[in-house]
Amino acid sequence: MKTSDLTAVVLGATGLVGTQLVEQLLADPAYNRVVTLGRRSAEHSHTKLTHHVVDFENRDEWTRLVQCDVCFSAMGTTLKVAGSQAAQRRVDYDYQYFCLAAAKENGAGAVVLVSSTGADSKSSMFYLKMKGELEEAVLALGVPSTTILRPGMLDGDRKEHRSGEKWGLKVARLVPRLRALSKIRPVHAAIVARAARAGAREGEGTRIWEAGDIFERGE
Repeated sequence: MKTSDLTAVVLGATGLVGTQLVEQLLADPAYNRVVTLGRRSAEHSHTKLTHHVVDFENRDEWTRLVQCDVCFSAMGTTLKVAGSQAAQRRVDYDYQYFCLAAAKENGAGAVVLVSSTGADSKSSMFYLKMKGELEEAVLALGVPSTTILRPGMLDGDRKEHRSGEKWGLKVARLVPRLRALSKIRPVHAAIVARAARAGAREGEGTRIWEAGDIFERGE
């Protein structure tokens, strides 16, 4: 397989990291096809891009579309938007796992999951516990190349308004650029996207990159 013949599938392409990731993949000569799956129309238009609007509840209708060399998953929602913990878990855990499992079943050689700093299946916090459980489930798929990214607070231009996060970012941006403080320093979505692409190039093996690793590979 020539590196210029790679096909990527991106889940969560309209989100903060997903938007950056799609833009970078479209500009990357290693990929000649980028397929995105989402619940709403894509904003990108490119000869390399194919977007599918899907109902993630109807898995039989879309799992066949996850045909790729690399599957990137950066989907996520908030508890406020979802309305309940069960609804948030459906998006943040189930939909992502279904997509990555479909990629494995369809022969993908690499998967990259954007998780969260502090993810831990034993955490007492719902969000971090959910993220940790998803990480374990994805690792258990046994995809030859599996990369998990654990970024801290994400920085970038969001489509939705999050007033509390906006003020938090203003404070967090004052954190010195030291690796020891990388978990509390905001990371721009473009940096996470570059680190995700770097993970896909790593070859066989499993790796979990914390915030410091993401800055190192994405800046």
